[in-house]
Amino acid sequence: MLHRAGFANQPTSLRLGDGLRLTDVYITAVNHCAPPANRPTPAERDNCLPYLAAELVALARLRVIVCLGAFAWDGVLRALAAKGHKLRPRPRFGHQREVHVGPYLVLGSFHPSQQNTFTGRLTARMLSDVIERSRTVASDLTIVEPGAVRRGAGEG
Repeated sequence: MLHRAGFANQPTSLRLGDGLRLTDVYITAVNHCAPPANRPTPAERDNCLPYLAAELVALARLRVIVCLGAFAWDGVLRALAAKGHKLRPRPRFGHQREVHVGPYLVLGSFHPSQQNTFTGRLTARMLSDVIERSRTVASDLTIVEPGAVRRGAGEG
């Protein structure tokens, strides 16, 4: 999916050092450690949020954020709020949901867990559509000055 959208130089990676290179994409998580049963608590999420907020600050060219699952959606909105980009009312998570938060466009996708993929709640095509949408939207957004985003040339 990342390859099809132009974010990766090859469609698969099987091992470290096999040549995979990512371009114009950064992958991170709301929680940076896997908790027991892979079910993070709100306290664990809140403990990791400063790290996510710091990553967002460090990514000066960041324009589009794809959240895989409601937990990521909530964490990203919390991290952006910590940066001063609050939305009220808080937008609800949904697959292919899009919301502008400060200078960012946040996209939602169901998490690619076995529970979601085995049941068909999330198909490869559905996830690919969100990834490809992120590429399209990122290409249309241009950074005007730090903290400000404008639609592509010819608009506004």
